[in-house]
Amino acid sequence: MLDPYRAHLTRLPFALTITASAVILFTPASGVPTAPPGTDKIVHLVLFATLAITGHLARVRCTALLIGLSCYAAASELLQAVLPLGRTGDLADAAVDLVGIGVGVLITAGLRRYRR
Repeated sequence: MLDPYRAHLTRLPFALTITASAVILFTPASGVPTAPPGTDKIVHLVLFATLAITGHLARVRCTALLIGLSCYAAASELLQAVLPLGRTGDLADAAVDLVGIGVGVLITAGLRRYRR
């Protein structure tokens, strides 16, 4: 079991990643740099894989992490569609978010196996 100080340190990367994801996902369209087509999908994949990895390192239970991140993915696309950000919700982005979550879970499972 981790001492309380180290337990808080394991949560910090997850908290920072959540904060960064909110900035990335909810920046108004006018503040988003132009990029080649498909770049947004790569960003979504990496972002949600990172959320899954840091969530695992923060010792969030796997089921709670999967449900929470899946809901966050869906909510972010819904909010992009309804908030006056000049952005649009995209089911393909939500699907890539789910793939990213799966990639993150597979990476953490591989790391666990490697450590044994």
